[in-house]
Amino acid sequence: MANRNQPIQDLREWIEDVDKLGELVRVTKPVDRDEEMGAIAYLLGKQHPSPTVLFENPNGFDDNNPIGAKLLWNLVGPSIKRIAITLEEPADTQTIELITKVKGKMANRIPPEEISADDAPIYANTLSGADVDLDLLPIPTHWPMDGGRYGGTGDCVITRDPENGYLNVGTYRMMQHSKTEVGLHLSPGKDARLHIERSWEQGKSVPVAAAWGVDPLFMLVGSQGFPKNISEYEYIGGLKGQAVPVVKAKNSDLLIPANADLVIEGVIEPQATRAEGPFGEFTGYYGAPVRQAPLVKVTDIHFRDNPILTNALMADYPSCEQSGFFAIIRSAKIWDDLDKLGVPGIAGIYAHPASAGGYGLTVISMEQRYAGHASQVLSLAAQVPGGAFFTKWIVAVDEDVDPTSIDEVLWALGSRSNPSDDIDILRNTWSTPLDPSQGDPKLRPYGSKALINACKNHKHMEHFPKRTVLRKEIYESVAAKWEDLELPGDVPNVIAFHKDAPEE
Repeated sequence: MANRNQPIQDLREWIEDVDKLGELVRVTKPVDRDEEMGAIAYLLGKQHPSPTVLFENPNGFDDNNPIGAKLLWNLVGPSIKRIAITLEEPADTQTIELITKVKGKMANRIPPEEISADDAPIYANTLSGADVDLDLLPIPTHWPMDGGRYGGTGDCVITRDPENGYLNVGTYRMMQHSKTEVGLHLSPGKDARLHIERSWEQGKSVPVAAAWGVDPLFMLVGSQGFPKNISEYEYIGGLKGQAVPVVKAKNSDLLIPANADLVIEGVIEPQATRAEGPFGEFTGYYGAPVRQAPLVKVTDIHFRDNPILTNALMADYPSCEQSGFFAIIRSAKIWDDLDKLGVPGIAGIYAHPASAGGYGLTVISMEQRYAGHASQVLSLAAQVPGGAFFTKWIVAVDEDVDPTSIDEVLWALGSRSNPSDDIDILRNTWSTPLDPSQGDPKLRPYGSKALINACKNHKHMEHFPKRTVLRKEIYESVAAKWEDLELPGDVPNVIAFHKDAPEE
């Protein structure tokens, strides 16, 4: 938070800050981990504000349990305040300002700092070999038709590229198969899947580590698309303004978050898979049907005293965990990608959270500076690393349209676009098996994208009708008198104002 002297160091400090915001609910009475916790998180997700919920007494796990884990659900949810403090910004930062700040900080990459095992909180306790027992953890079932219990769905999974050695920190679902085994579901093209496939081609096993209780910033960054030769640890450090403390894993050369609450270590043997799924996903539907997924043999469980496990519910908006933070960090990443390509005139970008958890619709507000500018922006935004995966609808609007306001975007679509001229389709693009819109699962890794130009017609800009907007001085006068006039609610935000015609 704004009054903290240093960046958030771990999940526990993050929870303290959320509590200070008044957005933490502690449930001390027993709650069942199978569906009941998920139901509570789903219903709380629809409240305004939507709180984080900490289940302190999972039913069936008493004081004699050697691990004694608690479960945290609805981590950031749709709360802009929680997203802001997770990104190390003041809680009252407004949406576009937050996106702009995050975009700026993405240019700063700080490598992680390795510390000794003696100084790493994660090594307070360890279960190894025959003592490994995932049944000691209250791993939950989220939805009625889930194929099993899923651990650490607000996690970070660490793998190493067998060719260039870089560490990937990704967010992937992990289903418990037994006391010592979990499945690792990976969409085609994702970094950890590429690492596994390359290792298997060489006949090698794959070391894997996963933090199931970690500062939610790891989840925010790990869910995004970055260059495949730069570790997410560096981006997390850049957003924090401080190197992430890491420690060497016990059984591999992986580096794990030293301040995590719980980390599992394991190995994937060559070609080792097991049937996994389905799982209720961010689209608001169950994902791919049961299919083979890499099988992780868990060799160690490291944990702090009374660890807290993070659980990210995937659901329809606004109860979908990823939707709110995707709206911020995915927008910032796409904007950063366009900046790196030297594309001028971008005024704002917003990946709307209600559309498939922030994946479905991206709106770009821009100042048209030359012929073909809008088409260029649409085409590039569709394929840059931050925006290439899954996104179906990409809309360009003028700079006088607030991209975060769906009302203004629909107004621009209705008044500035001509469907026969302003819609282009990209086919056979990078998609996901989780997309339910295509009936045949074999088709789902491939998708399509609609590029919609909802900007004023550049060929006829000088003849385009003038928009009816307020004078800025009148808006400010009314805003100043809002409470005196006893008008309800807050003063709406307005970004476009009347401009007097220049003198001849």
